Amino acid sequence: MVLNNSITVLNVSLKRAGKAVLAGISAQFASGELSVILGPNGAGKSTLLKTISGAISADSGEVTLNGLALKKHKPDALARQRAFLTQDASLGADFSVEEVVLLGRTPHLNGWESSRDLSVCAWALEAVGMSDFSKRRFLTLSGGEKQRVHLARVLAQLAENATSPAVPAGHPPRWLLLDEPTSALDLRHQHAVLTLVRRFTRELGFGALAVLHDLNLAMRYADTTVLLDAGKVAASGPTRETLTCERISSVYGVRARIFCETPGACPFVQTEFSQTPC
Repeated sequence: MVLNNSITVLNVSLKRAGKAVLAGISAQFASGELSVILGPNGAGKSTLLKTISGAISADSGEVTLNGLALKKHKPDALARQRAFLTQDASLGADFSVEEVVLLGRTPHLNGWESSRDLSVCAWALEAVGMSDFSKRRFLTLSGGEKQRVHLARVLAQLAENATSPAVPAGHPPRWLLLDEPTSALDLRHQHAVLTLVRRFTRELGFGALAVLHDLNLAMRYADTTVLLDAGKVAASGPTRETLTCERISSVYGVRARIFCETPGACPFVQTEFSQTPC
C-alpha cells in the first residue's frame, strides 16, 4: 500500500549488461525514521538508493515519494522534498565551504541568495560541527571534513529556514538519502553524523535512508533495515529483528554472533570468516 508520508518501492527491477542488479525489490520507508540498506558488495545497495532518488530509472516497477510516483514530481518540487548525498560528491572548482553549502539552496533561490539562505547555511554548518571552516577552501579539507560539508549541503537543501528548519505543518515530509555517509569518517564522527541524522528524523520530521556497511552502526541507529542479497530483499523490518545471526551468516558468508552486555542495551554483532558459516 502506498502511503502519503513514505517512500514506497514497488517490484523494482533493473538489469545491467544482461545481469539483474535489482530483482523485484519491494520496500517501504516511513518518515520520522532512519532506515538503512545493508548487504555485501554487489548486493545492489547503491543502485537501489539511486533508483529511489531518481538518479537512475528502473526497467520495471515504480518508486513513489510522499504518495506520488517519482516520475510525476516536477524537478524543482522534488529537489525541495529529497536531497541525495552520493558516495562521490567531489568538486573540481575551488569553492569556499560556505559556497559549497549554498549550492544546496539552489531549489529555493529566486535569483541571488538571500539572508535567509545564508542563515540556513550557517545553521547547517553548525549542525555538522563545521562552523569554523565556513571561509576555508573546500579542496584543502580532509576527506572526512569534505563529507561533513556535503552533509551540511543536503541539510541546507531541505531546511525551511534557520530558526525553524522543521517541515511545516501540512507539508509533505522531506527525505535525506545518504550513500555511505560514514565511509570517510573516523569513529567519533561516524557516531556524530548518525546521531544527527536520527535526531533530525525525530525533531524535524525528516525521513532518512542510508546505505551502510557497518552492521553495528545499523544496529545502534537504524529504526528499520532492508537487507539485500544479490539484488533481492533477504529480509526487512525493525533492525534488531532483521539482523539475526542466521541471516547475517547466510547473506555475508561469515560466522556471526550477537551479544548484549546488559538487558536493554544495544546489541552488537561479532563476525569472523568461516568456510562453513553457522
